Formats: sequence, structure tokens, C-alpha cells
Amino acid sequence: MRVIMKFGGSSVRDAERVLEVCKLVREQIAQGIKPHLVCSAMGKTTNNLLAAADRALAVGEVDLRAVRTLHAETAATLGVDSTAEYADVCTLMDECERTLAGVSMLGELSPRTRDRVVAFGERLSGRMVTACLNSIGVSAVQIESWDLGVQTDSGFGDAQILDECWPTIRDKVHAIDADTVGVITGFIGKDADGAITTLGRGGSDLTASLIGAAAGYDEVQVWKDVDGILSADPRVCPAAIPVPRISFNEAAELAYFGAKVLHPVAMQPAVRANVPVRVKNSYNPAAPGTLITSDWTAKGLVSAITSKSHICLVDITSTRMLGAYGFLAMVFDSFKRHKLSVDVVATSEVSVSLTLNRPLEVLSKVEAGTLNKLAARAIEDDGLRGVLDDLNDVAEVSVKGGRSIVTLIANVPESSSVMAVVFQVMAALEVQVEMISQGASKVNISFVVPGERETEVIQALHACFFEDQCIVPTGQLK
Repeated sequence: MRVIMKFGGSSVRDAERVLEVCKLVREQIAQGIKPHLVCSAMGKTTNNLLAAADRALAVGEVDLRAVRTLHAETAATLGVDSTAEYADVCTLMDECERTLAGVSMLGELSPRTRDRVVAFGERLSGRMVTACLNSIGVSAVQIESWDLGVQTDSGFGDAQILDECWPTIRDKVHAIDADTVGVITGFIGKDADGAITTLGRGGSDLTASLIGAAAGYDEVQVWKDVDGILSADPRVCPAAIPVPRISFNEAAELAYFGAKVLHPVAMQPAVRANVPVRVKNSYNPAAPGTLITSDWTAKGLVSAITSKSHICLVDITSTRMLGAYGFLAMVFDSFKRHKLSVDVVATSEVSVSLTLNRPLEVLSKVEAGTLNKLAARAIEDDGLRGVLDDLNDVAEVSVKGGRSIVTLIANVPESSSVMAVVFQVMAALEVQVEMISQGASKVNISFVVPGERETEVIQALHACFFEDQCIVPTGQLK
């Protein structure tokens, strides 16, 4: 079985965790698995590199002590401080310092330079893991992602991978010695000019998904610090349980609506090549984790519950376009021009309710033709204020901050049963549902509640669907 194993920053945060990861890889090989690895930067290295770049820009000081100390102590503890890989680590540190010195002297930190600085985290981590693997008898080689053919556009900070690099990646991965583990830098690539780029949020997961998909591997494994994808946030619901299996669509909806699982973009290569993705726990390797595939159909009523906090709810009612076509087009064109991304929508011919991921804590009502200075000052978000200006003559707009979106990843064909339970629970809790929407993906049901009731709502619903402790009659769950 050929797999890509991706380890996040917490899984390789220090010497102890690096050694545990390397032992885990050795055990997988002993079981007949042939892995290559993608590793994130160690612990808080990315944050420390960003802080060092900002400090070099702000006060002209080059300070990499936190990054140097972590890697030096890790190498010493692992006994790999005399290896060629650690020598490379020291060389990269020096190169990073020279880059920061340039930032200091020029007083400029461009997106291109910021990507170059941030990329050192993954490059350092890969060499540390490679050295440790070799030290415990596992043949390993560190490989830069661009040496495997990972090529991107020049969108620094959020670069897009080019489709034409897939065949190159496939050939180069298959050319790695069969008895050697490739430790590949995640999160980064190079553009056509050879400049280092970063892939944005979920970039290391995206690298793993890309390599596994392009090479036609059997599985991409993403190793985290939980036993797979859980039925709810365990900090909110201590009784949350691992979800054995879900579809790519369900995983994407979970991530979009707040769950800390794979970013939807990171799964796209796996979806395209139909390569299964498994989420596992590097602290508990025996746990089976969660398998994500394209051909899975939910068996129960609800697979998982998640939420987004600090949401802004906007209600827009037409006053001068009653029955006229083009009202919704006008509304969404305004949000597009002011660069406001909408999460959830419910519409009619003359009204629309929608949510924005904005921590707006104001409550204001602006009637048609009455946008005044007081209302404008109440809305501190420039984009939202622009929308109010656009719609002032034709609509009444109500803006409510402090809301939350609660999302059920549900068996939507059974939505009547699901919503029967939801509304009974809301009535028992005396919580008003202010908006409800069923996603076009047909795997989620989302509703908006007051933010201060979010935790209470999630706990009550989780008790109904997963704990057999419902506060309302459970006949609807049968």
C-alpha cells in the first residue's frame, strides 16, 4: 500500500514528537506500507518567522533566536546535530538571517519576500525529520517540493498550483528509490520565475493531497492531534465521538462552517483523482481515524455538528422594487463590488437574508432613504457601509451582530426528521431561529441563532443525535 503521510506542526513540535513520528513511520513500513511524508513547520516556527520578519521591518532588528533555539535543542536531543541534514538546517538559518537583513536595510517586506521567509519553516522541519529517520534505521531523503515539480502561479501568500505540473510530480515521485522515504516540504512551491511561493491556508494538506493524487497513491493520510474528524468540537461537547467515514462534500461543509478539519481547497486534488483521505491521530496511532471518500452516503440522520461564531446577519427587504426583476442581482452585485463574502443565504423575490463572517456587535436598522451619519458611524465595516449606501434608495436593511451559524452535516433526504428534532429542541430551549438554509450540496442544514446561545444549542443537539440524552421526545430519531 502506497501512502502519503502528512504531519502537522503539533505532531513535530519538538524532539519528543519528531521521534514519535519517526517511530510511527518505521512501524508503518514494518506492516508493508510504503510511505512518503509531508511535514509542516515545527511548532510555532511559522509564527516566529513572521514575527521576525515584522520586527526586521519595524525596528531594523534581525532576531531568529527562537527558531534557532528550537531546532538546535531538537537536534541535540535527537543526537543528529552532527549530521549533514542539520548542517543544512544551519545553512538555511544563515540564509534566512540574510533575507531578514535585507528587509531591515530596505525597510520593505514584499509579499514575495514574506513567502521566502515563511518557507524556511517547512524546509527546516523536513531536514530534522529526515535526520531522525536515518538515525533510527529508516532510509530517508529530504526533497524540496519544487524538485518534485510543484509549480504555482505568482499569487504570493495564496499561490495556485498549476495543472500542468501533475505529470512531472507523478514521474518524479515514482523515481524515488523504493526503499527510501521521501520527506517533502509542504505548503510551498515555485513560480515560473523560480520565486518561492506559499499555498495559503491548509497548504501542507494541499501538498500531501496533490502528491498523493498526482502519483496515484492508495491513500493520503493527514495525521493530527485528534482521533479523526469528531462529531463536534470536544471543547464544547466532551462526549464528541470520531466519525468513522464521511464524503468529500461532507468534509468540505464541515470545514467551511467552522470545524478544524481539512480545508476544502486541500482536498481538491484527492477529489479530482478519487484518492481516499484518512484523518488519523499521531498521538494515538491505533485509532482508526476518519476515512473520506467520494462514494460515501451518510447512514445516520446527522454525521457531525459544527458552528461559526461572531457572525453578522443582514436582512434586506425591497421597498421600491416589489415584484420587479433584478432586485437580487442588485444586492449580490453590491456585495461583490465591496468584496464581502456571503456564507449563508435565504431569499424570496423581494427580500434576502444572509450572513457575513464579520464580528459586528451593532444592531442598526436603516430604512429606505434614511441612511444618516449616525447609522453610517454605527457600521464601522467599510464594505458593509458601502452596501448600505448602494441599497439605501430601494431597500430597508437590518444589520444584527453577535450571531452564530450552527450547521448539521445531515442525511438531507431525512431532513424532515432532522428538523423536527431541531425545532423541538429550539422550542424547549426558548431559542429563536433567525434564519435557516439547506445547502446546495445537499449534505448540510444551517441555522442562525443568537451568539450567546451557541454552545447551549450545540450541546443539546449533540445530546439528541449522538448521546441518547435528548431533552425532547426521541421518537423522531427512530
